[in-house]
Amino acid sequence: MSTPAYDERQAAMNASASAQDAPNVSKAVAADPTLVRPTARAVPGTRTRTSRRRRFRLTGLDVLAIVFMIGLLAFAVIPMAWMFSTSLKSQFAAIQSPPRWIPAEPTLVAYQSLLSPDSTTGGRFIRFFGNSVLVSTTTTVIGLLVAIPAAYAFSRFRFPGRNLLFFAVLVRNMFPVVVFLIPLFLLMKQFNLINTYWSLILTYLTFGLPLSIWLLKGFYDNIPPELERAARIDGATRFQAFWKIVMPLSASGIIATGIFTFIGAWNEYVYAATFLNNDKLKTLQPGLQKFFGEFSNNWPGLMAAQFVSSVPIVVLFLVLQKYFVRALAEGATKA
Repeated sequence: MSTPAYDERQAAMNASASAQDAPNVSKAVAADPTLVRPTARAVPGTRTRTSRRRRFRLTGLDVLAIVFMIGLLAFAVIPMAWMFSTSLKSQFAAIQSPPRWIPAEPTLVAYQSLLSPDSTTGGRFIRFFGNSVLVSTTTTVIGLLVAIPAAYAFSRFRFPGRNLLFFAVLVRNMFPVVVFLIPLFLLMKQFNLINTYWSLILTYLTFGLPLSIWLLKGFYDNIPPELERAARIDGATRFQAFWKIVMPLSASGIIATGIFTFIGAWNEYVYAATFLNNDKLKTLQPGLQKFFGEFSNNWPGLMAAQFVSSVPIVVLFLVLQKYFVRALAEGATKA
């Protein structure tokens, strides 16, 4: 056990030893000054700036990716910009050569005529627009009502011929759309569905359901079945487990599938132009032909109509963007 007197003697001995070694250390330093090097003083923020430079250093692959994305952006934006620019021109300015990106005298005459119910062009356009909304919305709703239980059955149940039936659903996507034009026309004529909305709705469901079932099955496969089993142990029925567990977890996939279905029905032209001959029932895409005359074409009106027809798709993406991105992320991280 040490005492205060002992501690004082020990400290004095250490100090004496250090004093004896000091001349030796001084001689060694004098002989070789490189033994003692000044310590670099850290400058605040230097390390952070260096790490940031390393972090944001671009490689050749990054440059190619940026150029590719700029090309895609230009490919999507330039036609829209030209379409909007032409819609603000007069009929003469729209066909002048060389064309001008920015109209010298911009005008909203095309939009006023297009959106006015009192004008002939406006009345037709509003009717075509309403028909497209009706057909596309009905197709999307019915398609989801059929695709959700079908995809859930393919994902959860095991039955004979399951894989064969699932791939048989996808066989239709192997053939071009135009191959089914005449058979479906004869079928719709047999059931007296020509010049009705149902001819388009049933046709769009024929083409949209295989993709919807395939997409939704992938999302249901990514949801652990143990969650439903736990709900059933707690007393829930299979439908309650599906409605309260599976449906909320697959909401992003359902919304993404609905977006694809709506866009497909909204932009379709061939079947709409073939099955509907009545102007009162025509949808927007074949209705745009009314802007082409025998001796002249109303280019500003056509560009304005096409620009307005793209607004619902843009609004749909902006409103449901977070669900669409989440659906893509969940699909990309599947095992």
